[in-house]
Parts: sequence; C-alpha cells; structure tokens
Amino acid sequence: MGRRVATVGTMSIRLAANISMLFREHGFADRITAAADAGFPAVECQFPYEVEADVLAARLAQAGVPMIGLNTTPGDRFGSAAVPGLEARFREDFQLALRYAQAMDTRAIHVMSGVPDAPRDAARETFLANLRWAAEVAPADMTLLIEPLNSRDRPGYFVSRSDEVVELLTDLACPNVKVMFDLYHVQIMEGDLITRLARHFAHIGHVQIASVPGRHEPDEGEICLDGVFTALEAQGWGGYVGAEYNPRGDTVGGLGWAEPWLAR
Repeated sequence: MGRRVATVGTMSIRLAANISMLFREHGFADRITAAADAGFPAVECQFPYEVEADVLAARLAQAGVPMIGLNTTPGDRFGSAAVPGLEARFREDFQLALRYAQAMDTRAIHVMSGVPDAPRDAARETFLANLRWAAEVAPADMTLLIEPLNSRDRPGYFVSRSDEVVELLTDLACPNVKVMFDLYHVQIMEGDLITRLARHFAHIGHVQIASVPGRHEPDEGEICLDGVFTALEAQGWGGYVGAEYNPRGDTVGGLGWAEPWLAR
C-alpha cells in the first residue's frame, strides 16, 4: 500500500521542523540551513545546549527562519519541574533555557515535568509551585508549554494525558502556561484527537505531529493528518505545527507528505 498524500494543504498551516529529530544527516547548527533549504518556514528543537546560543542565533538569522521553541534540559529524570527535592535544579535548568530562548528570540519553552519518585500529591504541589515561579520569571510574551508524554515511551512521567494537563493548568491559572498537544503522544494515550483539539483548544500553545505507532512521517499509521489539519483550520489555529518524528530514511526524501505546506 502506498503512502498517503495530503490533499488539503493551505498556507494557513505552517510547519516547523524539529531539528533534534529531522535533518540528522547534518551537524546540529547546520540543520537550521537544511530545514530552510527544504522549505520549512521555521524550526524548533528539543535540547540546543551543545551549541552556544549566539552561534545558533547567527545561523537562524543567516537562514531567515525563527526558532519557535526549545525544551528545558532533561537531566537524569527527563526534567525536574515535578520532582520534589530538585527545586534548585529546576530553577537552574529554566534559567538556562530562558537564556537560550532570549538569545534566539524564541517565544516558547517546553518545561519538562520529569519522573518523580515521590507521592503524586507531593509531585503535584512541586509542579505547580515551580510553574508559578517560572511563569513570573518568563517575559510576558513567552509561552511555557507542558507536554504529556505517553507511558509506553516514558514510564512514570508526571503527565501522560492532555486531559490531566488541562486540569492542572486550570488550577494553576497562569495564562502564559499552555499544553503542548503532540498528536503522537495524545493518540497513544487518549485518542479522539479532533474532539480533544476542540475541547482543549483554548489551552493549546503548540501542536506537534508524527505517525502512530512508528513515530515516523505522518503519511502512515493510524492518524488522519488531513482530518486533523482541517480541524485545526476550522478552529482558527494561527500557530506553527511542529514536525517532530524519526524519518524513515533521508529527511528530505521523506518530505512528500509535507509538500502542500512547504515554501519551495
């Protein structure tokens, strides 16, 4: 059976290449240019810390694309926001991410929750306290993102479902803290993607895509990308959609699915 080809592409959907997973044929900084050459109007990443922030800022300016998001460092618990006893570490990690974000004019930071070994109530209290501090420290025009990660890939991670993240954010009541709605993780844990997009739309700060179950190009597997993109357009989504997947082979060779949305 052939790969599915997108049929509803419009310029209202803007793609961002996650250069921590795409274009790994190149060194990290070189992936910025590779993504721009492939037609992506923006890039994002997970952990940029192997390259100095000013170097990355210069490469972004040279390529003419923005870096729209990055993660706090994972450490040995895949984050620290919800790990009691690591409050000082969390503040250090967030300050580092903030320094990189400001150097690159990046407007979103994915605050990694971590895998706590404490009771759920204690982890929740730590999580909310850390996020309140980070929301106050961050500039007013910066969005902090909380991403539920599926329990198959990341057992024990503090948040694994979009529903529970929205519940936490309702209690937090910080308007600059939003959900990272990654279709890969949400489909594995909850499904019902289009209904959840509509239900949580006011809380969504970023959207990412990949196939399920393979986490490859989104032209295979059980997610209907056309349907999701149509739903996003109907809701009036104005942000980017991050392509965060493991290419089946050469990155550029696998971009057929994205042609309707690439500026080539």
